[in-house]
Amino acid sequence: MVKRVTTKVDGSNLLLIAMSLLLSACTPLFLGGYGANNQTKEEFTRYVEDVFRLQNSMTSEMMLLQETEGINNGQALFAAEQQMQKACVSLNEYAARENDDASIGLLLQRRVQESAHECEQAALKLKALLKK
Repeated sequence: MVKRVTTKVDGSNLLLIAMSLLLSACTPLFLGGYGANNQTKEEFTRYVEDVFRLQNSMTSEMMLLQETEGINNGQALFAAEQQMQKACVSLNEYAARENDDASIGLLLQRRVQESAHECEQAALKLKALLKK
């Protein structure tokens, strides 16, 4: 004999279920995708890796420039670098935690999703200034 179990869901339980879904890692599936461009998980992972490499490259160029040459337009470059570092803080934290095999929480993952595009734009701005 099969027993049928029914559960009554009231408004407060429904709200808890909805909140749980919004905070879960499955959120992108329901809201359209990952990041500013609503990418698949695989596309977003590649994008974030590319953004990380770009901002890391810009940081390295700034370090080399400081060591080897006089800096033209120094204040603008340093301001752009600081803006990039600020925009990329979540991405750098994620990379450091991944490198250390430390746990990466959902909130950090979400911050990376929300800030990756801004990080990329800041790195591209610095790249353009470095070319001048």
